[in-house]
Amino acid sequence: MKKLLLILAALSFNSFAEIAVIVHPSNDSALDEKSVARIFTGKMKSFPNGNQIIPVNLDNSQAATSEFNEKVLKRSESQLKAYWSKLVFTGKGTPPQSVANSEEVLKLVSTNPSVIGYIDASKVTGDVKVVTKF
Repeated sequence: MKKLLLILAALSFNSFAEIAVIVHPSNDSALDEKSVARIFTGKMKSFPNGNQIIPVNLDNSQAATSEFNEKVLKRSESQLKAYWSKLVFTGKGTPPQSVANSEEVLKLVSTNPSVIGYIDASKVTGDVKVVTKF
């Protein structure tokens, strides 16, 4: 019984993790939830300042990815796969690049002003700027 309670506590802790959407520190764009969702579904391709957007996803094995998909994109992993399959098949879009972990997202965002990504808020460093949290 104790093991079950510990597992349930761990699962509920993961489902309440705060997700930080991050950009390069020089990016002065203000983004809300709707804008972030449009970016990660390929519907918004430029920041409000006119610069190109390069979205970066965490690998599906990361807990932050399912949190982001549910909280921001309002879709499950399978719904997103179907969505991107349709866009790729029709030539209307390409899914964001996926990277293995938060460290890779931090590296890409901190070195390129066009990149936007998301990570668990507890892993944010001073090398990036948080534009919003979920």
